[in-house]
Amino acid sequence: MNAPMHLSSFFVSQRLTMMVNRYEIRAAGADGKPGQLMALAQQKRLAFKEQVTFYSDEERTHPVFSFKARKTIDLASGYDVHDEFGNQIGFFRKDFGRSLLRSTFHLSGPGIEATGQERNVVVAIARRVVDFPFAFHFDFVDASGQPVMSVERQFSVRDRYSVTVPDPRLDFRLAAAMAVGLDALMAR
Repeated sequence: MNAPMHLSSFFVSQRLTMMVNRYEIRAAGADGKPGQLMALAQQKRLAFKEQVTFYSDEERTHPVFSFKARKTIDLASGYDVHDEFGNQIGFFRKDFGRSLLRSTFHLSGPGIEATGQERNVVVAIARRVVDFPFAFHFDFVDASGQPVMSVERQFSVRDRYSVTVPDPRLDFRLAAAMAVGLDALMAR
């Protein structure tokens, strides 16, 4: 079964401002480069309870989806992803136990359960030791080992990601929330 809003590839770029982290999400164009604006997201810095809202426009007048922490302080509790009407469309959480060497996340949505982990253990360890903008990759697979989603951080000072979603069951909104969540939760 295909997700109601599937997008096979898109890009996420971060813009830093004084009070918020802003993320721009663009569909991949026919040339493979960032194309149509799909959403803008905003994460308040130093917020007591993590919430990120995605908007369809630069003026941030039309929210289209969001994610919010289930609990205020318990980082392992996870994040619910909601559509524009407040209906839950998915969930993700960081697996802190498995993340000691390689960051690991769990992603759930209608008809899909996936686990994502950093592809390269050497880069994962180096990221923990050296403050350097390493390129890194997350691969999400379902229980049968089939690829669901990949997030690749491009080597740059500014955070930029290319996201590939080969599994048509994964809703774009949940994939975009997870991609931004990776950046936000890893304090990039």
